[in-house]
Amino acid sequence: MNDDLKMVDHRPFSLNRLPWVMTQTWEDVLFLHWPVDEQLLRKHIPETLELDVYGGKAWLGIVPFEVKGMRPRLLPTFPFIGSFLELNVRTYVKYKGKPGVYFFSLDASNFVVVTMAKIGYALPYRHAEMKIERKHQEIVLSNNWKDEKQSEHFQCTYTPVSPIYYSEKGTLDHWLTERYCLWTVRGNMLMRTDIHHTKWELQNAEVALHHNTMASFLPTSIYDKVPVAHYCQSKQAYFWPPIIENN
Repeated sequence: MNDDLKMVDHRPFSLNRLPWVMTQTWEDVLFLHWPVDEQLLRKHIPETLELDVYGGKAWLGIVPFEVKGMRPRLLPTFPFIGSFLELNVRTYVKYKGKPGVYFFSLDASNFVVVTMAKIGYALPYRHAEMKIERKHQEIVLSNNWKDEKQSEHFQCTYTPVSPIYYSEKGTLDHWLTERYCLWTVRGNMLMRTDIHHTKWELQNAEVALHHNTMASFLPTSIYDKVPVAHYCQSKQAYFWPPIIENN
């Protein structure tokens, strides 16, 4: 067994006993989080899911990173789709006590990946123009998505500014980052996708937000506060196939 799959003490629930089906490495991961009043998010998530809160607030996350080495189990990385940029907009939910992530959108720079993920995992992926530049310690990432009716844009510069540390259970850092399943809805079906990785090696991040109109269904005033910012240089993740939950 892969050593990563033996490291499970940090997980809030047991590792899926079925074989994983896909792995990928996330690089230069930035977590940005803002507290949001529950009522602003409640109407934007499925009724079957309970909105998870910390400190009496729901939280909106914007998480950009680069994906590398994406491949199915027992197969090599596919040419042209193994690496791409991604930015997800998310909040945190529970179902029957099991905590996880709910995505409002996932922007990716590869059209084939977007199509495959929408079909296979029923996740709200969107094809976007994305770019990343690395200048010594600084990372500049931009994301531009639009369709016939609307557009959303994001650009920031970020830099790790602290030694690596591991979050402690019960802290906000731990609550925001240590999440091991993804919830989505297809038609009337609630679906759960399990993931696994070792515990996040976090660093505090210094962030300059140049432009941000993500989550355009929410009032822009939510971004008035300085976000909680974390960085991780690299993390390998494993994915299981979606499971249909009984409502």
